Amino acid sequence: MAVDWLGFGFAAAVVFGGFVGYKRKGSVVSLIAQLFFGAISAYGAFRVSTDPQDIWIALVASGALALLMGVRFKNSGKLIPAGIITGLSLLMVV
Repeated sequence: MAVDWLGFGFAAAVVFGGFVGYKRKGSVVSLIAQLFFGAISAYGAFRVSTDPQDIWIALVASGALALLMGVRFKNSGKLIPAGIITGLSLLMVV
């Protein structure tokens, strides 16, 4: 069984970004959303680790996060955190 280290790393980066956003701005909504997407991404990485053909959960989570954070990046123009999470999400989709 091969472990999906990229998927778990992505999930950790998403959760870490939520904590940083909460710490810097006090945004509870950002924290909850990033914890939610981080948990789904971690579950998707677990599913990929058990069956390498089962990519759908990870793909949907990364795609949705890329879309949501991409819109946020377009509106705000801020690289941190929206731009970085958008880029990481797009890399995970590819």
